Amino acid sequence: MKRVLIFCCGVVSCLSGPVGGAERELHGTIDLTYQGKFVWRGFDVFGDKSAVQTGIDLDLYGTGFGVSAQGHRANSSGFENAERWDYTLYYSRTAFEDKRYFTIGRLNWVYYSLPDNDKNDFDLQEIWMGVRWPKVLGIKGLVPGYVRAKCWPSSSGSRVGSRSVGRGTASGWVHIFILDYSVPLAGIGAETPEQVLKLHTDVTYNDGVGLGGQDVDHDWSHALFGVSMDFDLGGGFTLTPGVWHQVTMDKSVNADKDETWVSVGASYRF
Repeated sequence: MKRVLIFCCGVVSCLSGPVGGAERELHGTIDLTYQGKFVWRGFDVFGDKSAVQTGIDLDLYGTGFGVSAQGHRANSSGFENAERWDYTLYYSRTAFEDKRYFTIGRLNWVYYSLPDNDKNDFDLQEIWMGVRWPKVLGIKGLVPGYVRAKCWPSSSGSRVGSRSVGRGTASGWVHIFILDYSVPLAGIGAETPEQVLKLHTDVTYNDGVGLGGQDVDHDWSHALFGVSMDFDLGGGFTLTPGVWHQVTMDKSVNADKDETWVSVGASYRF
């Protein structure tokens, strides 16, 4: 874990000066979110208990590179060993801006750390690539996307890498097919002339990745549906309530048939 932090700090240092001959500013977002459940890629991590998510995301001087850290903590006792921090180094860029197939792409390397577990037995790493096409369907606000992720244990001898927890491991591919739709609505008051209702849906094919070493099927695992809206509070602050519903198609990922929960997020952009 120390090597991960040193590497991220090294990237920040290398990019801390002027880029392309012009001084650019460091921007970022700090967020705090209440979640009625912490459901991650179909897995109900805290067993239907609510959770708090905290994080910071730094855009490194407009270079396309960024770093983030995000923590997930249960609001009930008994889940201390499942509490997690996600450390991410990413690069994003756009291509074909003036074409119908205008593409927004992002490449991530993620370290999933469970600090309360001895010997990093459940720590994971992941590389994922995501793309979005805002213009390809020809309908304003309707944006398809795709994420392909490769996950593996941070240590091959760990409990999730050696099949000592179950017959599976936390190693394999995940494919996520996404469709987002932004619907403009009339605003509330003169200060917000227009609001945007964000509709989200995705469906996931899990190619055998067991988050905790479970023996997971190679199958379509779940579909997720969500509705949320950003409320601009001024001064860089945003409030985002949301409602989410998951339809579970593979009980090896989640024994519950369906999951429904709410979230309320607060963020500050600087």
